[in-house]
Parts: sequence; structure tokens; C-alpha cells
Amino acid sequence: MKFKLSTSLILFTAAVMFLSSCTGDKKLPILGPRAAETVKNADGTSHVDTVYQTIPDFRFLNQDSVYITNDNFKDKIYIADFFFTSCSTICPTMHRNMKTIFEKYKDNPEVMYLSHTIDFKYDKPAVLKKYAQKLGVDNGKWQFAYGSKDSIYKIAEHSYLVAVMEDTTAREGYVHQGWLVLIDKQKRIRGAYDGTNPKQVEQLMKDIPVLLAEDKK
Repeated sequence: MKFKLSTSLILFTAAVMFLSSCTGDKKLPILGPRAAETVKNADGTSHVDTVYQTIPDFRFLNQDSVYITNDNFKDKIYIADFFFTSCSTICPTMHRNMKTIFEKYKDNPEVMYLSHTIDFKYDKPAVLKKYAQKLGVDNGKWQFAYGSKDSIYKIAEHSYLVAVMEDTTAREGYVHQGWLVLIDKQKRIRGAYDGTNPKQVEQLMKDIPVLLAEDKK
């Protein structure tokens, strides 16, 4: 089943694909909604600042049945995605590609990974544990998150801007997009890449050091 994307998601997708192609940029764009806010200076004057959407506080169970929150990703950049363990379409390709990234940056303590299951009925922590072990990434760097339908679907669509849904007409009961979403240390979206597209995955691997370098300047 194909997604009928909302206008905002279509525009978001187009912007990501365009910006990801600009390999000469020294700094990655900040994606997602933004707003102008008046900020007071120390001297009593004020100026208008741009406030960007950030990933809100969350609390999910991981594959070890331990609660993880934003604090687990403090001072890290991370790649987030949405999947389910019984998915036989795009998920295996997404996670093979994500593991390639994992292997490349496995020795970098500033890079982490966060995969949210959208199968709230079956993918309990014990199932996620077996999945992580089978994938060969059962360690603290790659977290697999389980939560209620409302909490996972809300953060997917409103914060990461990834469309997910339960669909009884779909072969496996769920439909979702295959974005790998790059999040910076300030919890802002800095890129989104089709996890099934080798060229976009390659671009993500190139963008990670660009993002890491921002904090070194």
C-alpha cells in the first residue's frame, strides 16, 4: 500500500531531497517547523530569534525492559527510525543500511541510534531484544524503543515528521515511511534520508561528520 502523504510531508520530503544533494554545504540545514520569538537582551533591548522544532521529552521501554529518555542521548547526535520486527518489505533493507552506518561509527561515542517499533501489540521488549541480537547490535549505542500506540505514533508524525499508521488492509497490518532521521545535540532535525536508497544512505554517512564538526567550531 502506498502512502497518501499530507501536503506538509510532501514539502518536507522535497526539501530534504534537495538539501541532501547540496554536498558542498559546510553546515547542515535545520529542518521542520520554526517560529519567530522575541527575546530580551541583558541590556533591556530585544531581538527576534528563530525557534526551531525539537524532539520533545520521551520515555519508552528499550529492549532490556529499561526506560530510556532524552537523557540517554544527551550530548549525542543520533539517527532515528520507525519499523516493526515482522516487517518483510522496507524494514530489512533499512536496518541493513543502518547497520552499515553503525559499523562505520561504532567507535564514536557521540553517535547513537534509536529505532521505534510501531507494532504496539507484538513488539514487546523481549521481542525487540531478540531482534537486536539477531541484527548484531544489542548494545547501548543502538536503542530499540517500545511504547503505547498513542505515544509512538504521536512522536513519529508530529516530531520526527514520519508517517506511520495501523492498517488492517495492509498485508502485515502496518504502513510506515522508511526515513532515517538525523537529530543533532540540540534535539533538532538536521536531515532525513530514505533508508532503502543507497545514495541517500551514503549521503547520511557523509553528513554525520559534518554535523559532528559543528560542535568543534
